[in-house]
Amino acid sequence: MFSKILIANRGEIAVRIIRACKEMGICTVAIYSDADSEALHASLADEAFCVGGPLVRDSYLNTAAIITAAKYSGAEAIHPGYGLLSENAEFAELCKENGIVFIGPSPDVIRKMGDKDEARRTMTAAGVPLAPGTEILKNAEEARKEAKSIGYPILLKARSGGGGRGIRPVHSEAEMETAFMSARAEAESAFGDGAVYMEKYLTDVKHVEVQLLRDCFGKTIIIGDRDCSVQRKNQKLIEECPAPTLKEEVRIKMHEAAKKAADAVNYVTVGTVEFLYDGNENFWFMEMNTRLQVEHSVTEMASGIDIVKWQIRTAACQPINLEQQDVNINIHAIECRICAEDPVDFKPGCGTINILHIPGGPGVRFDSAIYQNYTVPPYYDSLLGKLIVSSKTREEALRKMRSALSELVIDGIVQNSELFLDLLSEKEFIDGSYTTSFLNDRGHKK
Repeated sequence: MFSKILIANRGEIAVRIIRACKEMGICTVAIYSDADSEALHASLADEAFCVGGPLVRDSYLNTAAIITAAKYSGAEAIHPGYGLLSENAEFAELCKENGIVFIGPSPDVIRKMGDKDEARRTMTAAGVPLAPGTEILKNAEEARKEAKSIGYPILLKARSGGGGRGIRPVHSEAEMETAFMSARAEAESAFGDGAVYMEKYLTDVKHVEVQLLRDCFGKTIIIGDRDCSVQRKNQKLIEECPAPTLKEEVRIKMHEAAKKAADAVNYVTVGTVEFLYDGNENFWFMEMNTRLQVEHSVTEMASGIDIVKWQIRTAACQPINLEQQDVNINIHAIECRICAEDPVDFKPGCGTINILHIPGGPGVRFDSAIYQNYTVPPYYDSLLGKLIVSSKTREEALRKMRSALSELVIDGIVQNSELFLDLLSEKEFIDGSYTTSFLNDRGHKK
């Protein structure tokens, strides 16, 4: 096992990893930017190094400075968290070249699954169901031709990256050229790769993802599934574990498909396979996330499994010694992402937190890096924290979440907790029938 780990991230996920390491007896090294000198993760770690200016490209993406900090501190491994460098194959390769373990899958696996076009081909060969789609499109003319064959609406999707960027829905031939150029330009800007491909745009579907853990000896276990269908701009807002309306026979097939995906690329450590589900018998592979997910916490609450600790153990090539083949989940958990943003137009904000009150009680968890009088900087993701609750039934979990949201106070900045109180009271959410169109449809109704 590692004796010292550098956390190449910030905010709540850096704090979460530091806590796991402390419980495992592992020393921690934090990195921080000029803007994060007062950040919680920098004070909680055993050591901390400033790696650059406030912009992420100057600090949290400054690979040379991060590697230097790791080597100077004697860290044996680097945990990238989520976002930033977590799915960067070149950084994983750089760690390897410098004798540092990258806590994640191999660079080759990151490349294969990060290239959505290659991932589709790999999943097809493994027998995992996919939605109709294409390989990389040369130009808008080819896109129009393929769209006629598949049938509108379609989605143009970036080959690289994630976070909802480089994705454009297209409903008619008249929209194609503008959408194609826009998707390609955004992909080039965000990921340095303007290649896009096409998939059938599946509407009124659920976004369900399967959490898996696989060790270097080839043992794979499934740690449940999550419904992540409540989204805005392709970014998740609410997650539930397990997915509440997933038919049991489909759940079994989906879990088996996730195992096939992991086996196909000889995956190691924590990963997530994402599917679209039509509510009946059909589901389709969307992508594989080769990292720790933001929403791992809701699965931890439902399963009782510390996913971060197991990610570290399997990265150290320790075998999975859980007795069961898969984890049976008998309670229900719900997670709301509390963000510094306007709940109407989702415009991000910043400022100083004057009053902070965090709800508590059995089955209530708040993963965050904020504190009273903390100033939220304008340079980073708007996530303030994740409020998670668990209970024996979904109905009880809903009541508990409403109570927790009512108790949460974050005064001094605009944040979205009141939005969740509204969403959790909607009929579609209460009965679990909501889909990825939920927020858009709700806006039209209002």
